[in-house]
Amino acid sequence: MCLSESMSTFQTPAASVTLAELGTDTSLQNTMDGQAYGRDGTKEKAWIEGEKRKDDDLGQKEMLVMVKEGCAAKEGSAKVKMEERGHWGSKTEFLLAVAGNVVGLGNVWRFPYLCYKNGGGAFLVPYLVFVVTCGVPLFLLETAMGQYTQEGGITCWKRLCPLAEGIGYAGQLILLYSCMCYIIILAWALFYLVFSFSAQLPWASCTNPWNTDDCADFSQNRTFNSTGQMNSTSAATEFWERRVLAISGGIEEVGSVRWEVLLCLIVMWVICYFCIWKGVKSTGKVVYFTATFPYVMLLVLLIRGLTLPGALQGVLFYLYPEPDRLSDPQVWMEAGSQIFFSYSVGVGSLTVLGSYNTYNNNCYKDCLWLCLLNSGTSVVAGFAVFSVLGFMAHEQGVPIEEVAESGPGLAFIAYPQAVAMMPLPQMWAACFFIMIILLGLDTQFVAMEVVMTSVSDLFPTVLRRTGRRELFLLFFCLTCFFFQLIMVTEGGMYVFQLFDYYACNGTCLLFLSVFESLAMGWIFGAERMYGVIEDMTGMRPNLVFKLCWLYMTPLVSLVSFICSLVEYQPLTFNRWYVYPEWVYVLGWLLALSSIVLVPGWALLQICTGTGSLRERFLHLCRPDHDLPLTRKRKAVLWSRDGGTHDCSRGKHRQIN
Repeated sequence: MCLSESMSTFQTPAASVTLAELGTDTSLQNTMDGQAYGRDGTKEKAWIEGEKRKDDDLGQKEMLVMVKEGCAAKEGSAKVKMEERGHWGSKTEFLLAVAGNVVGLGNVWRFPYLCYKNGGGAFLVPYLVFVVTCGVPLFLLETAMGQYTQEGGITCWKRLCPLAEGIGYAGQLILLYSCMCYIIILAWALFYLVFSFSAQLPWASCTNPWNTDDCADFSQNRTFNSTGQMNSTSAATEFWERRVLAISGGIEEVGSVRWEVLLCLIVMWVICYFCIWKGVKSTGKVVYFTATFPYVMLLVLLIRGLTLPGALQGVLFYLYPEPDRLSDPQVWMEAGSQIFFSYSVGVGSLTVLGSYNTYNNNCYKDCLWLCLLNSGTSVVAGFAVFSVLGFMAHEQGVPIEEVAESGPGLAFIAYPQAVAMMPLPQMWAACFFIMIILLGLDTQFVAMEVVMTSVSDLFPTVLRRTGRRELFLLFFCLTCFFFQLIMVTEGGMYVFQLFDYYACNGTCLLFLSVFESLAMGWIFGAERMYGVIEDMTGMRPNLVFKLCWLYMTPLVSLVSFICSLVEYQPLTFNRWYVYPEWVYVLGWLLALSSIVLVPGWALLQICTGTGSLRERFLHLCRPDHDLPLTRKRKAVLWSRDGGTHDCSRGKHRQIN
């Protein structure tokens, strides 16, 4: 286009005549020169005119060369500005990034509590059932999808099964909600870490300005009678509710901004920004620290916990089996919910992380080891947590049931209260909160990287230019920051729980998993995906994976999804505060905002397509023709076409 436009600019009528004259017969040219010579009687004039024609010809040629060079320089300049998508610097970077993403706060503060609450060691039965039928098959499927297509969480669906592209959009929306909630926890942990370096831990005494008359100092008075315990509040609880949160009476009472927490939140956003601002080049280096150091802290806390008095009782309480609990559907639902959260399936995280692998990476073996690491970390974290809770119950002379907590209650009340009873409490508190921050940090910035990659792959010509990624990431961080400001107010905890309970809940993930397994197992084809993994890894996956993608995973996910709706319980705070009705409506709208994207996007594509309804549907079920061909498929096409298939790009063409 550049060359043709330039030619139309430079080729004037005079120049065209000159070119025509230069292309005439030599004899004609000599005759013209002779006439000119004879007519004017001067040899010099004819010679001058000949030289002029030569100069015109040379000028046209030089002009064409300049045009071509200018077009090439312009196109080359455009290519230079476009940044390459890139790959992991090494296999280790991929493994650490995935491990850092899937091993998070849920392994430490959710799994141990669920285990003791739902039958101890018996809870491992439904947990392992969901690992085999849903966790590992979906983990492998999503990682392989990314590695095969080299695309993000949205565009991979456009290439594999356009009808299910809504799954990609829904997953990114859930991750957006998660990014706004998860980093609030890191801000609280940073707040606690700063106070861990105080001469006296502020949650270990009742002499602070925020304490009430009902405050009980368990670090000084280790035992209390039952009446005193019922009428008192621990110093750790008052520090959490009155100093950190300054919690209001309800969600309607927003109150003022907690400026210290806001400052911690800004610090965490800055850290996350610089962890991923250069894409996988920076993320791959950061995870060497953020994914490994938490294990050092966990090992230190585990050793310390097991050496405390009362630790054995805590561990026994954690693992003591109650087989009768297996008949409770709630136990199975919570096991399934824990798997979907802990394995990070359904939202496209594994797809994006896998897309930065090379085509021939052995993702099959990687996934099996990463799943083992994830579940193993959950079990080991239970020993570290319940050994300390057993010590606290022993020191207070109360049953472990009264001190066992889950979620923020464990991280910001129970465990800080326990370390306050130990020698050198500042050191152990610092170790614990450093572990919490690092466990959550890589989960947070990997989620941000997943959203960034998915959007960049959706608009590559806009966002893959020099400096564009950094600006878009800054816009993303600022947008999330301003939307979550309400969560750092005095009523912010109520909003935080609303998002955590509805927008990021397991029911949404179960719904996405049903359609993900159906789309890949039945539309794209389980056998075809089976062959893709074999071609990429050189290993034939176990037949169990194919059966799970076709039958077990969609069935188990669907049953769990229906049960979660049937057993739904409205959200409450601290078991006493009931939210207003309009809040529950808002919560369901948040949940449905991701769920409706799956059928909604499919209907939109069908309605806006061309052709008959059947043709539209079949077109949306057909994968991209430009997908990489497996070696087996190449051999079939080559033998069928007699060598007329161009396998270099995976396209089928006729060679003349």
